[in-house]
Amino acid sequence: MLSDQSAATVRATLPAVGAAIGEITERFYAGLFAAHPHLLRDLFNRGNQAAGTQRQALAGSIAAFATRLVEAPDDPRGDAGSRPQDRPDAMLTRIAHKHASLGIAPEQYEVVHEHLFAAIVDVLGEAVTPEVAAAWDEVYWLMANALIAIERRLYQESGGDAWRAWEVVERVRETEDVVTFGLRPVDGAPVRDFRAGQYVSVRAQLPDGARQIRQYSLSGAPGADVRRFSVKRVSGGPATPEGEVSNHLHARVREGDVLELSEPYGDLVLDDAVGTPLLLASAGIGVTPIVAMLAHLAATGHDAPVTVVHADRSPADHALRADHEAYAAKLPDASVHLWYEREAPAHARTGLADLTDVPVAPGTRAYLCGPLPFMRAVRAQLIEKGVAPADVHYEVFGPDLWLARA
Repeated sequence: MLSDQSAATVRATLPAVGAAIGEITERFYAGLFAAHPHLLRDLFNRGNQAAGTQRQALAGSIAAFATRLVEAPDDPRGDAGSRPQDRPDAMLTRIAHKHASLGIAPEQYEVVHEHLFAAIVDVLGEAVTPEVAAAWDEVYWLMANALIAIERRLYQESGGDAWRAWEVVERVRETEDVVTFGLRPVDGAPVRDFRAGQYVSVRAQLPDGARQIRQYSLSGAPGADVRRFSVKRVSGGPATPEGEVSNHLHARVREGDVLELSEPYGDLVLDDAVGTPLLLASAGIGVTPIVAMLAHLAATGHDAPVTVVHADRSPADHALRADHEAYAAKLPDASVHLWYEREAPAHARTGLADLTDVPVAPGTRAYLCGPLPFMRAVRAQLIEKGVAPADVHYEVFGPDLWLARA
């Protein structure tokens, strides 16, 4: 909780800081990477930096956290009607899981503090009085210390080293642009279990010597002795750079090669789903955590209704399609609804996902993964059908721009 004096100052200066937060974060990253170039080479996603999406996500999280501190200082979890993804505790947990998968250490928050506040002073100039600086310093350390505490707990729970060597023992081409890799630990130690919906970070050494890190959802069934994740090759375009790591994995990594993986992290997991109606909606490569969830539900004998929704360009582009449908078929009360933009078979529909005619059981809990426009549309339709906003959960691949644009 902010002190009364700092809360008043943050409330008064929030419009000015909010209006300049984009420029502040741009200068922050420029200063950070100039002083510590290894962070861009070996920690931060160079593609997201080039596209500017990481700056947008950072700006959104800072603004959202500061706004909540001054608007609801005594209610850090948000009111009963708030979206779970908008609550500071949910936001911080999601960020902490990503940080833990990257191996972020507490001392790195000092480095970020130094360059973030240098950027604030650089952009706002004389408006940053000692009082203003002290108030925003308090905001920063409230957020940073909360993240450090969550990350410490996550590291303790994972029980493993930040990075571990894994050998590729399987390589399966799912579609023209999706490959599934199966790996076992090089040291022969047992494979720790994970929760359906979680991801691992993969650290790959690229031809220029950089060790870039990306997160990939685990697409295999929990409890297996092989850790599987599926990678979509990012081709790039006018506004999106080509995926450095995805293209490297597709072009260069074969059976017998070794990759570095983190322990599993991620908070989009099935909690206490026994007896709960579920809706699992995905589009494109967002199918990967959903398949793991279906595998878990099938293995545990989930008998409540499960509605499976998926949208894709075509059946040939539907990665893990056989697993997706097979796991759903093992459930006693599941319905599958598929949409393809082209070449839709008889049991699917042509076009974009539309839940208008899809029955949704009362008390349904929904899990969404896919492009932001898809998830926004599905969420809106679910709420219209009576699903509580707090029961709609989502996963974003890459920086969370839903939060940044909220």
